[in-house]
Amino acid sequence: MLTAFILIKASREGLSLGPRLADIEGVAEVYTVTGEWDFIAIARVREHEELAQVVTQRLTKLDGIEKTQTLVAFQQFSAHDLEAMFGLGLEDKQT
Repeated sequence: MLTAFILIKASREGLSLGPRLADIEGVAEVYTVTGEWDFIAIARVREHEELAQVVTQRLTKLDGIEKTQTLVAFQQFSAHDLEAMFGLGLEDKQT
């Protein structure tokens, strides 16, 4: 499974894109965010070719998108994994 985070800058008219982004095949979740970007779409697909279709074919059909940046994830860490990693060695220091 390939996970990618697609940062999306919308035009003023495109600020209502959320539901349409979520309806795109391959997009698992969409969030509105603060800062330079307006939306983050999380794509989960099986292969790089599918991700290319999401970004270059399906997203481009939507009016209101000014710019995108795609970040492909290499590794995933759950909250449980992070707690274990940051808690290493603390067992001995408990009093």
